[in-house]
Amino acid sequence: MPSFDVVSRLDHQEIDNAIGNASREITTRYDFKGSDTTIEKKENSIIVITNDEMKAGQVNDMLVTHFVRRKLDPLCLKKKDLEKAGGNKIRQTYDLIEGIEQSLCKKITSDVKSSKLKVQVKINGNELRVDGKKKDDLQSVMKLIEDSNIGIPIQFINFRD
Repeated sequence: MPSFDVVSRLDHQEIDNAIGNASREITTRYDFKGSDTTIEKKENSIIVITNDEMKAGQVNDMLVTHFVRRKLDPLCLKKKDLEKAGGNKIRQTYDLIEGIEQSLCKKITSDVKSSKLKVQVKINGNELRVDGKKKDDLQSVMKLIEDSNIGIPIQFINFRD
């Protein structure tokens, strides 16, 4: 029976590369000369420390640009509120979203069931498994999930006949 998995996984090596590229760009840009701007990754978050809100916005744009260049979906970055750091610094924290939340799994499942396609959707932790008798139905489910704009990056893996 044909099946595939719907997952939301991150390539941490590519994230490290994007952060490294953004850090190198900060050191060479004229508008960041003299500022002490740093980007660092800790487990499932990215922390940016800079001088003011304008530079924080520019670093945000740089991160998104370098994520796109490394073929990472910028939807995996969840921006938190600005907060004061030591001295005259500002800290911007980004959470890296990995896995599909339970409520989102249920929403996707209900969307697929309401489409009346002859497939079964099972929730396995933070992943979904879709089974069906026809490949065409599975491809229709893929299209339906992509078009639903769920707000996180998703991948389709383990497609089996």
